[in-house]
Amino acid sequence: MQAVTPTIRVQADDFDAAEETRKLTAADKSIGAVVAFSGLCRDDGGTLAALELEHYPGMAEAEMNRIATLAIERFNLLGLTAIHRHGKIAAGDNIVLVIAASSHRQAAFDGANFVMDYLKTSAPFWKKEHGKDDKAGDWIKSKKADDKAKDKWR
Repeated sequence: MQAVTPTIRVQADDFDAAEETRKLTAADKSIGAVVAFSGLCRDDGGTLAALELEHYPGMAEAEMNRIATLAIERFNLLGLTAIHRHGKIAAGDNIVLVIAASSHRQAAFDGANFVMDYLKTSAPFWKKEHGKDDKAGDWIKSKKADDKAKDKWR
């Protein structure tokens, strides 16, 4: 089996999930399953205008690559794309995209889920809320539920 290199990007610009899926699957006819997860900025009950996302340049990409490589090896993935945006993201806009491709569905589901659980807890990204009242809120703290989700993979 040929080594799989993940596609990893941290960018301010939006992405097109359908186009990213097409790029991932176009050259490999052995792919039988694709699972795509898109994370969006929610408006938190109508109070949130945007999230401001910061990252540690270089380290964020390296950690995303490490996580993606672990997923590829663990679930025998045939392809993986992970894109995370930074900057001020308006409610309703894309934040993150993870696409896992494999021969069979369960590996694709598990691979995508694994990557998201680790991105939420291990990659150096920080979020700050911006309310509709134009006031910046606090930086969002990590959640025990995210740590628990990651722990299930151990």
